[in-house]
Amino acid sequence: MTALDDAGLAAPATEAPAPDGGVLGRGYRALSIGIVTVIVLIAFEATAVGTAMPVAARDLDGVALYAFAFSAYFTTSLFGMVVAGQWADRRGPLGPVGAGIGAFAAGLLLAGTATSMWTFIAGRAVQGLGGGLVIVALYVVVSRAYPARLRPAILAAFAAAWVVPSIVGPLAAGAVTQHLGWRWVFLGIPVLVLLPLGLALPQIRRRAGGAPEGSAPEPFQRRRITLAFGISAGAGLLQYAAQDLDPLALLPGAAGAALLVPSVLGLLPRGTYRAVRGLPSVVLLRGIAAGSFIAAESFVPLMLVTQRGVSPTMAGFSLAAGGATWAIGSWAQSRPRMEPHRERLAALGMVLVAAAIATVPLVLLDSVPVWLVAVAWAYGCLGMGIVTSATSVLLLQLSAPEEAGTNSAALQISDGLSNTLLLAAGGAAFAALGGGAVGHGVAQGAGGAHPGAFVAVFLPMAAIALIGVGVATRLRAPAARPDAPVTPS
Repeated sequence: MTALDDAGLAAPATEAPAPDGGVLGRGYRALSIGIVTVIVLIAFEATAVGTAMPVAARDLDGVALYAFAFSAYFTTSLFGMVVAGQWADRRGPLGPVGAGIGAFAAGLLLAGTATSMWTFIAGRAVQGLGGGLVIVALYVVVSRAYPARLRPAILAAFAAAWVVPSIVGPLAAGAVTQHLGWRWVFLGIPVLVLLPLGLALPQIRRRAGGAPEGSAPEPFQRRRITLAFGISAGAGLLQYAAQDLDPLALLPGAAGAALLVPSVLGLLPRGTYRAVRGLPSVVLLRGIAAGSFIAAESFVPLMLVTQRGVSPTMAGFSLAAGGATWAIGSWAQSRPRMEPHRERLAALGMVLVAAAIATVPLVLLDSVPVWLVAVAWAYGCLGMGIVTSATSVLLLQLSAPEEAGTNSAALQISDGLSNTLLLAAGGAAFAALGGGAVGHGVAQGAGGAHPGAFVAVFLPMAAIALIGVGVATRLRAPAARPDAPVTPS
């Protein structure tokens, strides 16, 4: 384990001096371009797939199984995150990065060549496994390969890598689907993975290969793998139950909860849901921010279309500026002079998120212009850019080198699970107040939705985001004596 310095941050045993320049300096250029390109490809696929998915489901005669194409990705990615954390901590991130990119590409090929919906869903599941492996392993790469002074900048680059795909992805996917067919949305990406593989893998092998210097490899914990199965199966059963209106669906829902709750408690740092100072609060804040924001965002286009008569295209464009402001927020917190103020920035970011979510339902009033949504979501995304990057930086600062993978997996699990659970809760509240059945941003029978159904989604999510303001004041671990060991999570 490692000791804490006076500021409560994990102090690495050694840190090699950084070459001249930043993340694009001569010493880091190939690695930075390679790993950011990986993020770009994952982001493009994530933003483009929603455009091609309805056409794929229709052609494969699998509209009834449409939701499983999304849930399959999510459930297997949770398992991949835990495996990647263990693998990277024990043997270094090279293996999970290579395997993850390979699995992601293989899943794309399987989905793109599928002749039945179940084969397509299997491809999505393989993609999810690869995505889970990659995202956690890249955090370990950042922890091992970059000095502390460069980590905020490379994590800000991760956020910026989503900007262009979030704007171009759906448009490009629509054009490809219309002129070449939906299969090429999936088949066109695997060829592109050769570039990041060629750039990043040799650099990862050189800079971050093997176990952390000065520490023995951690044993592979079968208990964590069992918990990973539990969290994946539990999440899958809950999603299945949420998609079935039959009362009998309560049975798989209860089974899913019974698997999910103990698995989550076993995989997240001890004290996460009590907001214990330090790492537990960092992991909790990530979940609060991601869950409240994404759950609210899912209902914004629907509200604009059904309540104000905005076209679907314009409703989507109302959120487009958010990609740029998200990147700006991430860049702002990465400035070296912001280092002493990162926790205050995180609290400010949560204030912006809560304010944005609370402002959006004002457009339910006919006297309020609809462009207010674009303004509100722009500063909400600014806050999210600050919070997501700040929590990533703090997580690596608070993690011993041999625990970076396990803790990064916990951060991603908190993010993904909160998205699913809060979206399900928001959907239930929306339906209960006459909003209609909602799934993946599409409502059935929502044309006559009562405005109160939208208020029942946005105001609770704003309240949850406000809770995050308090959690953001607890991100620093309490100061400890230089010789005091860290208590294991």
